[in-house]
Amino acid sequence: MSDPAVDDFVQLLTPDGERVQHPAFSFEGTDEQIAGYLREMVLARRFDNEATALQRKGELGLWPPSLGQEAAQVGSVNATRLPDFVFPSYREHAVALHLGIDPVEMLTTFRGTAMVPWNSAEQGLHLYSFVIGTQTLHAVGYAMGLQRDGLNGNDDPAANGAVMVYFGDGATSQGDVNEAFIFAASYTAPVVFFCQNNQYAISEPIALQSKIPLYRRASGFGFPGVRVDGNDVLAVQAVTSWALGRARQGHGPTLIEAYTYRMGAHTTSDDPTKYRSRDETEQWRARDPISRVQSYLLSSGAIDQAWLDALDADCEELAERVREGAVTLPEPHLEDLFDHVVIDPGDVLLEQRDDYLEYEAGFDDHPRDPAGEAVHAEVQEAF
Repeated sequence: MSDPAVDDFVQLLTPDGERVQHPAFSFEGTDEQIAGYLREMVLARRFDNEATALQRKGELGLWPPSLGQEAAQVGSVNATRLPDFVFPSYREHAVALHLGIDPVEMLTTFRGTAMVPWNSAEQGLHLYSFVIGTQTLHAVGYAMGLQRDGLNGNDDPAANGAVMVYFGDGATSQGDVNEAFIFAASYTAPVVFFCQNNQYAISEPIALQSKIPLYRRASGFGFPGVRVDGNDVLAVQAVTSWALGRARQGHGPTLIEAYTYRMGAHTTSDDPTKYRSRDETEQWRARDPISRVQSYLLSSGAIDQAWLDALDADCEELAERVREGAVTLPEPHLEDLFDHVVIDPGDVLLEQRDDYLEYEAGFDDHPRDPAGEAVHAEVQEAF
């Protein structure tokens, strides 16, 4: 990659699909595993495109596209295992899909039909965080909890866990992120800070956000930082595996800067043509994370056109299920507001919930007429 801004750049697969060596990191997997990564990336992109189209048609309130960041997400999440726990921001759709979140379920937040779209404890994935950077503090706290529960740095490697938290380049300017760095370093917390540097904090280019590469900031807090080609799924997997490994062993945090590019808008309410050029976008399109893996696997003979055709068919099936599922999501129940607030709701919250349910049930004691329906709707809206 001929980018003068990229130094200490870990890359194992070039944009042309050629495997290269790095003195410190290597990918130990098979071509079959790489084909699995390709499948995940392609399906994630199709899901993302479908969700974007649904928002454009008014079926979703908002959508943050992940176009171009598939390798950063698929490579990193494939380095996790139980009892690891992941804290996303709001763009980690490929991460969520890998961890078993149903694609239609992922849309509920953006359609406004569920307060809590999945069970974080069961999935090993926290809910999407829309307040920039706040999830980093939560992640460090969870990592410190792993230490106190004896799930880190012990003699049984299989029992050791770590935490990975995702955020963007813009979040590094937030106080919460820097506070998280301090606590993680001070307490040797088993956490990997995974920064997807997609070059823009909405419209603010990275050159105006930081005068040094983001990964170098880690040294000021006393832990290592690594910059990796975020469009190279093999390099991302290798670097993240190393970082999670040292975290599980009790050696503390690592900052990974995945140098990538947001090919789409910040969200569907954004117009990126207002602040970046077509030439810039096309230069990054030539570094596409999916095409390089596909080129490598075709040249190695690990996949063929029939394999790709079957994947296309799976993409069509996924897209159809997402389209149909999104528009048939059930309306939320107001009583759901009382769920998933705290682990132990306590008597006061339960009493409030029961009072509300009793109040709402009173409207069902009489046959409804159009006027009654309107009153019921007004009551629900008031709550």
